[in-house]
Amino acid sequence: MFSRLLVCAGLLAVVLGAALPADDPIPILSQSSDIQPDGSFQWNYESGDGTKQEQTAVLKQVGNVTVPVLQGSASWTDSEGVAHQVSYVADENGYQPQGSDLPVAPEIPPAIAKALEWIAAHPPPPES
Repeated sequence: MFSRLLVCAGLLAVVLGAALPADDPIPILSQSSDIQPDGSFQWNYESGDGTKQEQTAVLKQVGNVTVPVLQGSASWTDSEGVAHQVSYVADENGYQPQGSDLPVAPEIPPAIAKALEWIAAHPPPPES
């Protein structure tokens, strides 16, 4: 589970890094990092082009397993001057991103919604 979360965070960093022009180095204006012995951590940075990213993690007991709960955000401006922001939580329920750039599923058509309601109201008889 923790490795999946790290992969997601790494992919986000790669995507943000790929959007940057490779010509001029971009200065880091501020950064901080704090790693605790229990495995919790916090880090953030802001670069000269306005890119910001931050992430925190705390450990949570779920049953008899300890899982990391990550929370973070990233914001940047693309080459066309459009600002983007993504925030996310990654915990025992998986990776849950939020942002206006993320796709949204279409509404369920009324006929299918009605069929689903009927199915829920009329469960199949138990098998004998």
